[in-house]
Amino acid sequence: MECLRRANPFRACAGLRVLGYLMLALVAAIVAASYYAVVVYAWGPLLLRGGSGGSVAAAALVLAAFHLLLIMMLWCYFMVVFTNPGAVPENWRHAAEEDGMHANNSSTISNNVATDCVNPPSTSEEQGHAPRYCARCQNGKPPRCHHCSVCDRCVLKMDHHCVWVVNCVGARNYKYFLLFLVYTFLETVLDTLVLLPSFIIFFHDGSRRPSSAGDIAILFLAFVLNLAFALSLLCFICMHTSLVASNTTSIEVYERKKTCSWEYDLGWRKNLEQVFGTNKLLWFLPMYCTEDLQNIPTIQGLEFPTRSDAVL
Repeated sequence: MECLRRANPFRACAGLRVLGYLMLALVAAIVAASYYAVVVYAWGPLLLRGGSGGSVAAAALVLAAFHLLLIMMLWCYFMVVFTNPGAVPENWRHAAEEDGMHANNSSTISNNVATDCVNPPSTSEEQGHAPRYCARCQNGKPPRCHHCSVCDRCVLKMDHHCVWVVNCVGARNYKYFLLFLVYTFLETVLDTLVLLPSFIIFFHDGSRRPSSAGDIAILFLAFVLNLAFALSLLCFICMHTSLVASNTTSIEVYERKKTCSWEYDLGWRKNLEQVFGTNKLLWFLPMYCTEDLQNIPTIQGLEFPTRSDAVL
């Protein structure tokens, strides 16, 4: 029994890291198969052989769109993988704790209390939220921060741990993750549509089937995988669109159901800006402008504006 008490069930979560690296290899394999099927097998030869102007223009358009979406997808993917989602600064203290320490060392504590009654604070932690502390990290926990058992660290505004990117999705890479979903969905839809004619020919016209068994396998695998990923990604995009519109993370869905009005919901326009920034020209690129990094505290993950009329 003593051994069971001392056992840490979260150690098993460390095995997900190994699974994550296998997922990286799987992503590379899917990209390689799709590239071969679309570019090398289906549309590249059509462009090189020439022929009618319409077919050449269509092939050029398909290959241009394919490579553009592929570049954007890989750019966003690597940004999610290599961007720190947000770590809690060492010896970070809750704002209420710091105010309390200063108040205890001040002889004007009664004046401070009176001032607080006249001007109620606007941040959630000052509105009655008790300071949180992580026993495993031995550090304070900012609002919306959660401990990841796989990474064994606290992550700012944690949404979830994603085995596909071997990283947590949090305050500082959530935008990159959303863009990765969108560009991957568009890429898989495009691959499915442009491979559909070859897939139909494969089953209906035996005289035009490729002679190589490897080509047949790659064509079939690429079409089926892209179709399956497109359908599954559509569900994820719909879910995260709803979360972004209400300024909620995946972890906070249950917590939000227990409140009358979600305190972080500032309206869908401001909620979008909390994730994508105020510069709309950069909304579809995995980057932020300097002004947004300096003026939007949510991106840093330590402070979050709240509604003054929120009912907890």
